Amino acid sequence: MPRKARIDAPGALHHIIVRGIERRRIFSDDKDRDNFVDRLADIVTDTQTFCFGWALMPNHAHLLLQTGKTSLSTVMRRLLTGYAVFYNRRYHRHGQLFQRGFQAAGGYATSGEYFG
Repeated sequence: MPRKARIDAPGALHHIIVRGIERRRIFSDDKDRDNFVDRLADIVTDTQTFCFGWALMPNHAHLLLQTGKTSLSTVMRRLLTGYAVFYNRRYHRHGQLFQRGFQAAGGYATSGEYFG
């Protein structure tokens, strides 16, 4: 059965989860984490996306994003592709880094509905 369409309107809140393929590490040290967070900061600024917070674990990450004018798919494609290229070059590896791209729970219309 196909998944339900993601609500991706400006102002919608999304709890994003990205996981390493086969639950492998996607962050090995502070340099990896710093690159991911710096890349996230640049992208949310460029796309007028608001980031309420993030949590980075060795094999996965959580983000709470409120979409701006740029679609969530575009924001996440820029973030994950750029980070995967960095990580693969740094560790001399090839292939996918992330399992199934990203998962987005939510699509809540306003912050009050999510945080309430």
